[in-house]
Amino acid sequence: MKTDLSKYDNSWYLPGSFFKRLSWYIINELFLRNPLNISSGLKVFWLRLFGANIGKGVVIKPHINIKYPWKLNIGNHCWIGEDVWIDNLDTIIIEDNVCVSQGAFLICGNHNYKKTSFDLMIGAIILKEGCWVGAKSIVGPGVTMGSHSVLSLGSVASDNLEALGIYRGNPAIKIKLRTITN
Repeated sequence: MKTDLSKYDNSWYLPGSFFKRLSWYIINELFLRNPLNISSGLKVFWLRLFGANIGKGVVIKPHINIKYPWKLNIGNHCWIGEDVWIDNLDTIIIEDNVCVSQGAFLICGNHNYKKTSFDLMIGAIILKEGCWVGAKSIVGPGVTMGSHSVLSLGSVASDNLEALGIYRGNPAIKIKLRTITN
């Protein structure tokens, strides 16, 4: 068998009306992806207007990309760094005090390479309280990062990460436990 992309069909996937997605695309380009817009409050305003649940004290840096804000939940006192891409084809839950560093990629979709039609597969991402997604790291579909876990610089999480674990590499493997002091 060979892959036959002419058979690809994701008509079952309905992330929102065409008008809603088009409107968001324009706002996303003007206010979130625009590197000149430094106002975190303005970004939070637009995200909430389009259905995102966002807590207090959230800092959103310039030049980020969010696919569907109505599938996004961000807790209190979170940081979203420059050039972060939140490709949330499914729900993304970011609990309190989470840091998503610059250039990180949260991706909820993939394709089934075992099917000739290359079917779309989606899975939610959950970033538990106090975890840290390092710069240029990737969190894949269906992954839960345990409370206060760390995904180190440039690493790829395709499986769940345990609470307090520090992970590195591609695929990410646990290298030690995180110790938090006052």
